[in-house]
Formats: sequence, structure tokens, C-alpha cells
Amino acid sequence: MGERPGGTSMAAPVAQLASTALLTDHYELTMLEAAIGSGTARHRAVFEVFCRHLPPGRRYGVLGGVGRLVDDLAAFRFGPEQLDHLARAGVVSGTTLDWLAGYRFSGTVLGYREGEPYFPGSPVLTVDGPFAEGLVLETLVLSVLNHDSAIAAAGARMVAAAKGRALLEAGSRRTHEWAAVAAARAAYLVGFAGTSNLEAGRRFGVPTGGTASHAFTLAYADERAAFAAQARAMGPTTTMLVDTYDVEVGIHNAVAVAGPHLGGVRIDSGDLAVEARHARDLLDGLGARETEIVVSGDLDEHGIARLAQAPVDRMLVGAHLVSGAGHPSAGLVYKLVAVADEPGRDAPLHPVAKRSVGKTSRGGVKFTARAIGPDGRATAELVASTPEAFDLLEGGTRALQAPVLADGRAVPGLADLEAARRHHRRALAELPQVALELEDGEAALVLLDLG
Repeated sequence: MGERPGGTSMAAPVAQLASTALLTDHYELTMLEAAIGSGTARHRAVFEVFCRHLPPGRRYGVLGGVGRLVDDLAAFRFGPEQLDHLARAGVVSGTTLDWLAGYRFSGTVLGYREGEPYFPGSPVLTVDGPFAEGLVLETLVLSVLNHDSAIAAAGARMVAAAKGRALLEAGSRRTHEWAAVAAARAAYLVGFAGTSNLEAGRRFGVPTGGTASHAFTLAYADERAAFAAQARAMGPTTTMLVDTYDVEVGIHNAVAVAGPHLGGVRIDSGDLAVEARHARDLLDGLGARETEIVVSGDLDEHGIARLAQAPVDRMLVGAHLVSGAGHPSAGLVYKLVAVADEPGRDAPLHPVAKRSVGKTSRGGVKFTARAIGPDGRATAELVASTPEAFDLLEGGTRALQAPVLADGRAVPGLADLEAARRHHRRALAELPQVALELEDGEAALVLLDLG
């Protein structure tokens, strides 16, 4: 992957997070104020997170960010600093400030497991609790899930295009500094071998690695001197960047300095397929037959696919993974689907739904499963008002929802990134083969509403 791999197979302990309570929109507290005043705040309510449509041309989405979201929900607390700001800004009244001071989400959350593919209309997260408690979570939930799911879906397509060759996430310099950490985690979730981002290694246990930049080579009197310094520091198995001046000369210099056991050479410019073939011939001719070829340079899934026949061992992916220009939004929304006329955990619910043109939705609490054919491949996405509806179907089904929070407390194991990574591999392999095609197409599975 790169040198000096870091991290562990399990997520690193996460330091106590600062409050996430103000990572929200003003209008949520405006609605909260009115709901407290009217008494609706205490009525039981159910919110669902889903997408109406996949991004144009995409055949599936991938749910990312669940492990991060659980940490952020635990930190959704209004302390003195947050309350003082709201009071000075006149956002809400003293009654609402008192309510916020004691805020703790007390309900339950069900959701898809992290790494699960999803399709339009199927709820990937269901939030059940007092109306006010669920209302104020909308922006935080969507901020985390939309970002990480967009990265995860783009990354999954890249992993499919790589056909087993290692991908390293290296986009930190192309996005916000904290978005870079989340992006590295989401990329690892869907099969990237690791990241260049050290904070992602510390916080989430993502393996880290790296090579060197052109600036390092330019700082020395000549290329060979730069390579010699790198080899002394990192050993002969290091990976050297050979295209600062001339790739052919760079390869000769790298092998001359490190010997035939040179770990790798990286090429960051030119026609990467042509350059990789030429590099392989040169390395083999110099006796460096085990030296890997690493390429980088604005790669997306289509660029990765075009390198299928080239002798490339590893690829570094940056801007087209982490930046908004490189991938479409996940398009997840957070909508109220059921509400009670009175408070109480067991109060009866009645469905509610938008009727806006182009934004209609089905009200009511929903349960989800995936229909599985005799060959072990998924055939449809299923939604029903009761889980018992799935028992009436012929053939196999797999339930998609699992507990995320119970009585406001996180279910153990949600932060296990390695477990989520394994689940993603299994779930993606379950989809029909058409889902993995890179060409634009419709959603690979249709939603069947069983009522």
C-alpha cells in the first residue's frame, strides 16, 4: 500500500468529542420553540431517512457514516457555551433553553448496517421517539450520512473498477480538513486499502501510507541525491516518485540507489497506461522484477477501469473521490412519516406524508428486507408496514434493519469499522451483476411495496 503502515484492525479509541449540538439549522430550533409551546414536542413521532432517487446513472447507493453518527449523537448536548450563544442571539426563549439544557435523545433508532447497498424509497434509518427529540437531529443525521454515503458509493465503484488492485485514498488536500478524515474512513469501508490521512489512522484505525512529493526531489541538488536520502531514511523497500524530471531516468536513478529490491515507483503524470508499461519493461530489465508500480493523478472509476490491462499494482485516488465535483450527492432526506396525537412511547401512530409535486412519499412506519433468489443473488428491495409481511413470501429474504440506538443508547459494535467493511463485501456480492457495471443505468433493484 505504502510505507510505514499505521492503524489497527479495530477502530482506535475516539477522544471525547466537542458538542455537536450547533451543527444544525436555525429552523430546527424555530420549530422546536413552537412545538414546546403547543405541546406537540412530547408526542411520539417517527422519522425516516431515505432517497427518492439515486444520482443519475447510479445503480446503487452505499450507506456510510453510521459509526460516526453514533459518536456525534452522543455528543449532541447543549452545554453552557451553546446555551449562552442561543440566548445572546435570541434564537429561542428561556423555556426552550431549559428544555435544551436537559436534552438527551431517549428513543430508538433502526437502520441499515453500515456498508449496506440501498435503493430509492427504502428507509436506511428510522428514528422513533418524542417529536421534539427527533426533530432537532435532522441536520446532523443528514450531514453525516449524506457525506459519507456519497464517498462510499463513489469509492465502491472505484474498487469494482480496480478489479482487485489496491487503492489508497489520498484526497486530504482536496477537501475540508475534517471532511478528509471522514472521507478516508468511508473509502476504507468500501474496500480501499488505506489512506494517506494520519488522523483517520489515529481516530478510526484506517491503515496509513505514503511516498514522497515532487518538492522533496526538487529540494536536492539532483534526483539521485533525493532518492538516496529517502532510501537511507526508509530503507530500500520505499516507493519513489520518479516523474519529477523524466520517468525513464528517474527509474534508473531509483534502482541505482535502492537496488533491485526497490519497493515501488510512483508515476503521477502523462498517459498512465503507457508510462506504466514502459516502467515495467525498464524495471524488469534492471532486475527489479518485484518492484511495484504505483500511479496517481485525478483518477476516477473510469480512469481506473482504463488501466485494467496496464501493469499497475496500486493507485492513489484523491479529488474525484473526496470533492463534490468528483461524485454526486447521495440525496438522502429526513422526513416525518408517522405521529401520535398524544405523548407516550406506546401511543398509537397515524401516517403522514408530503403531497408536494415531485416530492411525494409514502407515510407510515416501514420495515425492509431484500428478496434473495435461489442463486443467492438479490432480486428486489421489499418494504412493508409489518415485518410479518415478509414471512408470506415464497423464497428467501434478508432483513435489512438492525438496532442502532435503544432507549437512546448506542448498540455495541457500531464503531467496528472492520466488521462494517466485511459486511459491505458480502452485501455487495449479493447484488445482481448488473449493479457493478460502470456504465450509466437504472437502480439494480426495484422497490416492491407489500403494503
